[in-house]
Amino acid sequence: MMAQASWASEAPATSYNASFELVDATSTNIAPDNNELRGNGLPRIIGSSATLRRVLDMVQVVAPTDATVLINGETGTGKELIAEAIHKCSDRSNGPFVKVNCSAIPAGLLESELFGHERGAYTGAVARGIGRFERANRGTLFLDEIGDLPLELQPKLLRVVQERQFERLGGSAPIQTDVRVICATHRNLVEMVDERQFRADLFYRLSVFPIELPPLRERSDDIPLLVHHFAMYYADRMQKPIAAISEEFMVALMRHSWPGNVRELQNFIERSMILSTGAVLNGSPPERTHAKSSAPVTLEEAERSHILETLERTDGVVGGRDGAAAQLGLPRTTLLSKMARLGINAFRNSPALARAMAPGA
Repeated sequence: MMAQASWASEAPATSYNASFELVDATSTNIAPDNNELRGNGLPRIIGSSATLRRVLDMVQVVAPTDATVLINGETGTGKELIAEAIHKCSDRSNGPFVKVNCSAIPAGLLESELFGHERGAYTGAVARGIGRFERANRGTLFLDEIGDLPLELQPKLLRVVQERQFERLGGSAPIQTDVRVICATHRNLVEMVDERQFRADLFYRLSVFPIELPPLRERSDDIPLLVHHFAMYYADRMQKPIAAISEEFMVALMRHSWPGNVRELQNFIERSMILSTGAVLNGSPPERTHAKSSAPVTLEEAERSHILETLERTDGVVGGRDGAAAQLGLPRTTLLSKMARLGINAFRNSPALARAMAPGA
């Protein structure tokens, strides 16, 4: 057996209050050249790879401005952390940081959530409702999964970004707002523009300063730092007597592709910690095997198989930021339609898939 790599002594002793640091694998904390990215209240972003440093350099450059930012990256790469870092390093840091997940709110309610509504604007609107743009005044509004914003709301978003004014649903009086908008998506908005699923003028207005977040497989040098951080956190939280991480385990984690990125790695370390019984954290990374078949596979069969694998990976969750629809790059309603067409609802004997096909999944 290979030697065990102790993290208790080699990894930096990190507290869990939010401090924005680049944490090296040794006892040295490496800070950015500009100390504005350090301080209480800033999100913890762990890593020292060149790709991550380039992202943080861009955060330093754009944060003092009021420019709109479009953060692109796969699910689980930390888009919300980067958005929060931009807010905290800006002149708006004392203002609110308001978050909206465009894929998590039904399309019929999203307009009211964003812009508010007047009393009587719709059935059940018994009082005036304040929208997220009003709540974010003098601060930052983070629109996550902007690719799921309905087409009918895109002109209204364009107007408020350009003119800094809007009307509540059911109202006519213009409301002025001083809000910086940061958007994020895992979808290819350029393709969506070509397919007329996203307005070109809105895309160009939101992507004044694009930031591309690298997937974890492109910053594998950061995996040991992340593993140390998560292992120490969960060991303390679960009162586990972990004193070391197996070197074989660490090598296996670094070789894994991590399609779910940092979020998948974090969840896997938490699960490994639950299962651990000794002082050494060990195990094997999740395996992703694909059955080989000599028989030809039709496009429909391949699509069906891919959807089933994704549903099992999300434990049957279809909607939400971590659901199967988000991982497949589809609207939730489109995925449910495909599932019905492919007969996936016949697999109700699977608890995960039964949950997926249940109303409101």
